Amino acid sequence: SPFYPRERELGAVFYETAGWERPWWYASNEPLLEEYGDRVMPREAEWESRWWSPIINAEHLAMRDRAAMIDLSAFAVFDIVGAGALDYLQRLALAEMDVAVGRVVYTSILDQHGGFKADLTIMRLDDSVFRIVTGGMDGPRDRKWFEDHLPADGSAALDDVTSAWCTLGLWGPRARDILKATTSADVSHEGFPFLRCRWIDIGPVRALASRISYVGELGWELYAPMEQGAALWDTIWEAGQPLGVVPSGIGVYGTTGRIEKGYRLYGAELETEYNVVEADMQRPKVKDADFIGKEAHVGHRNEEPAAILSTLTVDDNTSPSNGKKRYMLGREPILTPDGVRITDRKGRGSYVTSAGSGPSVGKHVLLAYLPPEHAQEGNKLLVQYMGDRYPVTVAVKGSRSLFDPENTRVRS
Repeated sequence: SPFYPRERELGAVFYETAGWERPWWYASNEPLLEEYGDRVMPREAEWESRWWSPIINAEHLAMRDRAAMIDLSAFAVFDIVGAGALDYLQRLALAEMDVAVGRVVYTSILDQHGGFKADLTIMRLDDSVFRIVTGGMDGPRDRKWFEDHLPADGSAALDDVTSAWCTLGLWGPRARDILKATTSADVSHEGFPFLRCRWIDIGPVRALASRISYVGELGWELYAPMEQGAALWDTIWEAGQPLGVVPSGIGVYGTTGRIEKGYRLYGAELETEYNVVEADMQRPKVKDADFIGKEAHVGHRNEEPAAILSTLTVDDNTSPSNGKKRYMLGREPILTPDGVRITDRKGRGSYVTSAGSGPSVGKHVLLAYLPPEHAQEGNKLLVQYMGDRYPVTVAVKGSRSLFDPENTRVRS
């Protein structure tokens, strides 16, 4: 991304995704380890310490306390244009797309059986212009789905503009103060509400700011032309220095910040085998417009779910075998207290869909689909990891967040 030279200077530890070098964490944040001490939840076992650093959890805590900058340029970005753009997206999206210009819509895309085909955001930039933003790894698959369903009459077209735009995430309780220092635009909560987008000037850069969050904090995704990316980074970085901004990697964005909020991830929690009701992502009502998967989705709403996505916390990470603290990584089976594998009425076994540190809550956090009789808050279960069984508690049934359940931070 255009931020790469700055990230290298800050000691970014990179990994590759969809052809992009993405920071996992930053060595420059090592002093934060002293600031946060044991709250970074250090790991001692070699296996789950691979491709991980306690710096990730320190960056997480610094974001919660102050603010963080996160490179999201790997996002895939598609513009949908044309007189038929709205009707086209209404046909594909679960959410209502007939919204005012400047609204940001988070929506699932379903297959004909009501399973998850994609999970993404769509901004309405004009009456006949919408911008889809999805994950970098998801981009080619999502593009194929959208292209395959374009109207035959040519009333809507898809333009892949991924290579034209870089994206910088700015989140944390000081994010507004930082952004305010760079622009004359009104970025107050009243002037720039949650789930809104608009063009603003950030220093010398004209950027599209989208007020949305995947980490559970006040902030924005900032989209700028690729050639102006370095100027965008430098402007935000300079404004953030007096307020303690830190660079943060995908370890925070994709795991710790997300999992504390119970935010779902396509390919982990969201896949075709499970449906919207089981993921507890159903809307108050089904929109009038027809869409792919509508009939199946309505059927799911009218029946008891076979499983409910829940948040679990590990009660004790101590290995019964060697006394070391061990931390699940995902895909581990969930068992009853007497060691029986849990399955739902459809024959699907319960397993950990996502796992990661929850530094703000002081627990290792797991997400898993559980049958209704087991998805009861306070219920005690087991998770099997590396041949040992660890006690876990169902902390949240459904989509309520473990951290800041009232979402006061995001909407502040």
